[in-house]
Amino acid sequence: MTDVDGDVSVRLGGVIRNRRHQLGLTLVDVASQAGLSHPFLSQLERGLARPSMRSLSAIAATLGTTAQALMTEAEPAGTVNVVSQAERGDSTGPVSVVRAGDHAAGPVGSSGATVRALVHGERAMLPVEFAGAPADFDEYYQHAGEEFVYVVRGQVEIDIEGRLYLAAAGDSVYYAGGLRHRWRSASDEHVQVVVVQQNHPGKSRG
Repeated sequence: MTDVDGDVSVRLGGVIRNRRHQLGLTLVDVASQAGLSHPFLSQLERGLARPSMRSLSAIAATLGTTAQALMTEAEPAGTVNVVSQAERGDSTGPVSVVRAGDHAAGPVGSSGATVRALVHGERAMLPVEFAGAPADFDEYYQHAGEEFVYVVRGQVEIDIEGRLYLAAAGDSVYYAGGLRHRWRSASDEHVQVVVVQQNHPGKSRG
């Protein structure tokens, strides 16, 4: 883990810990409800471990928020100065503008992939940009909201309820909420994917 990755992990861990304390929940409470181990969550809060997007979404749902909102809160000071507050919009305003350097990209999982939120605040739709992808399938990811995947670069293989779909640059895949899904890189080329998830009440799970 580089110093930059470590800083991002420490900030994200602090955000998770602070929100957990605000809700009066213990590490065991959150870990159990999110389907994670207590030691892993402890390491995550101390910035010593990286969550997968599935794990982060499960934690966020347990804390009454979303993975995108946690990532936004974990941004370092100064990363939102590319646009003015009026242009950027607040967390609930009708307009949100994200410039290329506005949101910091943070690492997820152990594959070296990074994820960047493409909207400020918590919205009805939660678009994120993934750079990189795991070489092998992780655990299934499942959530209530529908999801749209657009491949910008490279190729990915998406497993939806056991059926495989190969998607290359320019391809898109849309699937209903509640379906188990996971994805991995399907080529040696660098992968860049935009994922838009519907912000729907309901706990994410794997």
